[in-house]
Amino acid sequence: MPQPRSRTPSKRREGSGTQYRYMSLPLSVAQGAKRFDSDYYVEGYASTFDQPYELGRDLDNRPYYEVVSSGAFAGADMGDVIMQYDHAGHVFARKSNETLVVEPDSHGLFVAADLSRSQASRDLYEEIANGLTTKMSWAFTPDYDAMAYDDETRTQTITKVFRVFDVSAVSLPADDDTEISARCAIDGVIDRVRLEQAERERVELRRRRVALLAAI
Repeated sequence: MPQPRSRTPSKRREGSGTQYRYMSLPLSVAQGAKRFDSDYYVEGYASTFDQPYELGRDLDNRPYYEVVSSGAFAGADMGDVIMQYDHAGHVFARKSNETLVVEPDSHGLFVAADLSRSQASRDLYEEIANGLTTKMSWAFTPDYDAMAYDDETRTQTITKVFRVFDVSAVSLPADDDTEISARCAIDGVIDRVRLEQAERERVELRRRRVALLAAI
């Protein structure tokens, strides 16, 4: 059985653009043990490991997928991540004042927040507690050159994250969790696939020309 083809560029660099992923992962009021002693405590996962999710669709409505590998956050800069709402700029919790935990565990990128420090934070807690805001997103910079793309499964793998900028409670409905979030990323995937296909066609054309000249 043929093995799936994958592409992993050899040169590594820090990506220049921040990307966002809106995930259909629950953000909720915790029922068990808490990471903060607070009456305004919420937790959830901004991302999960090794679980492919739909990244977007091409012009023929064929899906592309993405997966975050379990070692992607090794060495990532998460020194002062902030928690926002819809990535709109207002800070509700942050690591530097010890109201936010953002850390990878065996399941994914775990987030816990104490939303007691301001009226706006407490208002956000009430929205989460009442089920008005239930989803999460995260903003990050990946190592673009370390991404692997599998042609057969149409899956992009994030193998290294350079920096996590923020996590955000989001108001998007659940069925919008992938399509809106990753448009710039999927455009990059499509561009790379097209370039690789064009290069394969050029190589094949040169091969045919050489064979034709040799036969004369």
